[in-house]
Amino acid sequence: MAAKPLLAIVTGRAGAGKTTLAHELAFRLRCPKLSRDEIKEGLVRTSGPTPKDVQLQATDAFFDAVRLLIEAEVSLVAEAAFQHQVWSAKLKPFFEVADVRIVVCDVSAEVARSRVLRRAELDPDRERSHPLKDISEEYEPPRLEVPTLMVDTSSEPGLAAILDFLN
Repeated sequence: MAAKPLLAIVTGRAGAGKTTLAHELAFRLRCPKLSRDEIKEGLVRTSGPTPKDVQLQATDAFFDAVRLLIEAEVSLVAEAAFQHQVWSAKLKPFFEVADVRIVVCDVSAEVARSRVLRRAELDPDRERSHPLKDISEEYEPPRLEVPTLMVDTSSEPGLAAILDFLN
């Protein structure tokens, strides 16, 4: 049986450090990183913020891109704020065709909120794609029957242990 491509899912609440971690993991694993928020930013750049449509359109484009890469047998890091109730059904089809592993970035709601506010302060244009009103302290990580690692990202996470988990 041929090896399945790795689908390393990096998730967590807004401000948990998932984008930073996903970039580093993709670099070290030598594979592409796909970010749902970056797709959303590309959509907003093209057509402007349309709050009713942009979330769904970004999610659909994200999963289409993940599917395309997995079907082409490309391992990748996929990064998004995967909420269990919203995203679990979209992730399950990949279980048969990929080695799915989840890394949940975990920080307190306080730390996450301060990071989001700091990011907005440093990049005022960011609010076009990510309005501050969208910040939610509620986050329900995916609870799926695949290997899952909780990582405290309030300080520098132990990359060696995370890479061991993904490999």
